[in-house]
Amino acid sequence: MKKRILTLLAAVCLLSAVLSGCGGGSQNGTTGTTDQSTANTQTEGPTARAAAGELNVGIAQDLDSSLDPHKTVKAGTREVMFNVFEGLLKPDASGNLNPAVAESYTVSEDHLLYTFKLRAGVKFHNGQEVTPEDVIWSYQRCGDANAPADIIQVAAFANVEMYQEGDDTVCFQLQEPNNEFASYLTTAVLPKDYTEQDTVPVGTGPFKFVSRTAQESVVLERFDDYWGEKPDLTKVTYKIIENADSILLSLQSGAVDVFAHLTTTQIQQLGDGFHVEEGTMNLVQALYLNNAEKPFDDVRVRQALCYAIDRQQILDLAFNGYGTLLGSSMYPAFSKYFDDELTNYYTYNTEKAKELLTEAGYPNGFDMTITVPSNYQSHMDTAQVIVEQLKAVGINATIQPVTWESWVQDTYSNRQFQSTVVGVDASNMTARAMLERFVSTASRDFINYNNADYDALFAQAQACYDDGEQTALYRAMEKNLAENAANVYIQDMADFVAVRDGLEGPSFYPIYVLDLSTIHYTK
Repeated sequence: MKKRILTLLAAVCLLSAVLSGCGGGSQNGTTGTTDQSTANTQTEGPTARAAAGELNVGIAQDLDSSLDPHKTVKAGTREVMFNVFEGLLKPDASGNLNPAVAESYTVSEDHLLYTFKLRAGVKFHNGQEVTPEDVIWSYQRCGDANAPADIIQVAAFANVEMYQEGDDTVCFQLQEPNNEFASYLTTAVLPKDYTEQDTVPVGTGPFKFVSRTAQESVVLERFDDYWGEKPDLTKVTYKIIENADSILLSLQSGAVDVFAHLTTTQIQQLGDGFHVEEGTMNLVQALYLNNAEKPFDDVRVRQALCYAIDRQQILDLAFNGYGTLLGSSMYPAFSKYFDDELTNYYTYNTEKAKELLTEAGYPNGFDMTITVPSNYQSHMDTAQVIVEQLKAVGINATIQPVTWESWVQDTYSNRQFQSTVVGVDASNMTARAMLERFVSTASRDFINYNNADYDALFAQAQACYDDGEQTALYRAMEKNLAENAANVYIQDMADFVAVRDGLEGPSFYPIYVLDLSTIHYTK
């Protein structure tokens, strides 16, 4: 994973006139933290926090209404709660799956029996020791077809027999081999029958949940009974700053010490007292299209959009050239599954776009709306460039800025949109996590993709026991998405993290998380 310190430019590089309408950010109309209230609620400055081993982290969205990890929808919630919850296994920055709640495990020769020995003395944040009963209950809860509707179904557990052996061993008996099964065991282990997980979550991670104020903050503290190496930080306060104009001020005023996912313009305006670390976001930014809504129910229209949008120009204008171009719903960190040949499946060609639009019955183009969560400046900037580019083929696109909560409810859950610019990530380190969402029967198929060949490929991939064959099937699914222009794929965005001088240790993972346990003040 690429990681380097960027040299901040002395002069601010402005975006071209295409983006001039964006200004420094966009108002989102929410009651989230403003620049003035952020400054006023800051009771201790950076020096005092450093002396106490405390840290303030800025985030651009509030968390899910429920903090139960088995119900998580938002990537931002997983990013924060990665520090609170652990499974039997836990990913590291290199993509390895390491024992966590488990001390070790074995897999039978036929790959049907996984046997986990639990680590002795692992405690939940409520002081209880983890038992085999907790582990079995947690994973059965995920795969239970009769679970409450808001539980995210983890199909990998649906037909798995789970049982205890002795005082410290849990066994998973699979009906069929599953090459990805170990990755699903990063799913959080929870206390059996604990009823307050929605509001007062309890896990086994290096930090424990303390409090939450909706639209304002989430507070975590170091868990001193943590089984592993304890973090240097004693307390972390996540400050929710949904107003894009307030992000820089929160850093410059001393209210926030770390802020991830900044734009290149923001880091160039940051000023002294910070260093910037660069990685990748490990997500797929695209113009996502509602395939069930006219005119995007016509594959020719979707393909026309792919030809009409100049992705490299988006990177050059909105991101100063940073980012990795993509051609389907997979990003490079999943190296085994990533097919770089799809990156240039469509090349910028306005004449080809016009031909396809004419064939589809839109010789003069059409009007369309791009719904964008306004708290994400990178998506707003991308949409602004797209609007200008589409004019060349007669398409009149209008940006509809919405709050993040509105986007989740209306666009994602209720699928009430024409198109949207957003980034989609993986909930765990499997190809399935990226590709299953576009199966026609999937609850997360928010673009209403309905392709029988794609569904059949997915079914074959789940029935396939050979890793090489399964990988080929997943790549075929990616090609299907590209050929049928399910979406207009753009990039895996570069990830810029502003870090106050005197702090070090942020690391980049193959999935969308921020690991607080590696961050510390320099001596």
